[in-house]
Amino acid sequence: MTETSWRTHRLELDDQSLREWDATVLASGEDGIVLDRSAFYPGGGGQPPDHGVLLWGGVQTRIAGARKGDDLYLLAADGDPVPPPGTAVRGAIEDDRRTALMRTHSGLHVLCGVVYRDYGSLVTGGNMEPFSARMDFDLPQLPDGFRDAVQAACNAEIEAGRRIDVRVLPRDDAFAIPDIIRTATNLVPPEVKEVRIVDIVGLDQQADGGTHVASTAQIGRIEVVKIENKGKGFRRLRIRIAD
Repeated sequence: MTETSWRTHRLELDDQSLREWDATVLASGEDGIVLDRSAFYPGGGGQPPDHGVLLWGGVQTRIAGARKGDDLYLLAADGDPVPPPGTAVRGAIEDDRRTALMRTHSGLHVLCGVVYRDYGSLVTGGNMEPFSARMDFDLPQLPDGFRDAVQAACNAEIEAGRRIDVRVLPRDDAFAIPDIIRTATNLVPPEVKEVRIVDIVGLDQQADGGTHVASTAQIGRIEVVKIENKGKGFRRLRIRIAD
């Protein structure tokens, strides 16, 4: 089953600023809780899932994560009560964590755009936590001054306040955009017929399913804290997002 056939309407894909909403429980059990509407990002593309709560009947259920399967399952914290099917709930995302991850994810796209533009290198992997992340590149040669140059270029793009737009295109239209896949391997499954595009206008445009801030000016400052040699010409850049 593809994400488009999940019963849960993914609110965070339409409105990345949404933090609270009303929903109804469609199913609950050992697999998790399925809602008809949810703004919990379930994780993917290196971005971890959101945390938050469901409020129902004077009860609070902490949501410690989510799992993708034949539906989108929210995972209750150990020992917390689980609302039965048919229950009306109020969902709420942990704002500090989500906002930090949005800033970090957008920061990684700035890094990806700068390294691709200036050095022609594709991404081979990545991962993030709030305000810290890594991105791996196919970069056989490391030019002198690379770290300082990349850091300065990233922060110049942040200071430029570039708009970050999100749109969904039919698969053929999306893949007609030059360089829309910035990873060495195309990670968009063939069954996905509509592709979500995140566009840092004038810098970076790529297929992506995560959550992002609306402008590079909201990211903060990027610090390249370490560069590691991963062998066979692969380099790992570790970054930190600072206020």
